[in-house]
Amino acid sequence: MNESLKELLVLGIVQFDIEWENPQANRDYLTGLLKSDERKFDVLILPEVFTSGFTNNIEKVAEPMHGITVKWMIQMADTLQCVLCGSIFVEENGHFYNRFVWVAPNESPCFYDKRHLFSAERENEKIKHGKALTLIKYKGWKILPQICYDLRFPVWSRNVQQYDLMINVANWPGARRKVWKTLLKARAIENQCYVTGLNRIGSDGAGIEYTGDSMVIDARGIELYSANHLKSVEQVTIDYNALQKFRKKFNTLNDADRFSLLI
Repeated sequence: MNESLKELLVLGIVQFDIEWENPQANRDYLTGLLKSDERKFDVLILPEVFTSGFTNNIEKVAEPMHGITVKWMIQMADTLQCVLCGSIFVEENGHFYNRFVWVAPNESPCFYDKRHLFSAERENEKIKHGKALTLIKYKGWKILPQICYDLRFPVWSRNVQQYDLMINVANWPGARRKVWKTLLKARAIENQCYVTGLNRIGSDGAGIEYTGDSMVIDARGIELYSANHLKSVEQVTIDYNALQKFRKKFNTLNDADRFSLLI
């Protein structure tokens, strides 16, 4: 990864209505949407399982790690000259994963497998949970990827790695939108970092409604951006030096509890 610091990191928040169990249609839609946008981004963020929606028909939509969607992500990252990231269902060694894939231009993809699986919707019956945190270093920033339900578990995201930005990609139902907003702010405040929560909109094949509410929050819990329920690609800039200045002035991380994670 590129280690030289880019003080101002420009995020692209891509909130859209995922077409149910139709990877090709979703890739085609995103290709047109992103190629037509003339703005410059450092990181374009897509929702959880952006090719299919949150379906239990995993066998129908899962792909190999180096299948058509990851190849598409590589091509798009090179074309747009920015990172493209989001989660997809991946099949690997006889198991299925809900995998956050990060693709930077001219670099090999890296990934994080969702740790906390949503048993209320039987995700745990087909998906294998991840066993390790992933810390991504990009343009001098340390970035922690997480997926949807992970947001509810603060020990898993405890900032002992001194990461600067948490990215949570989600299919978070509108019925629990207040919880979504509350937890995003809590994770930002307790970990003294920027938090980006990227959610989908619309309704899925199971009849679940999603209200978007994608957000970018600073370490004070202040909303830098808050979306509504509409399709959008929003450009949001976050400031590395401002974050470090705040941490130096009011550093609660030095006093935080230390946890031993049992995998």
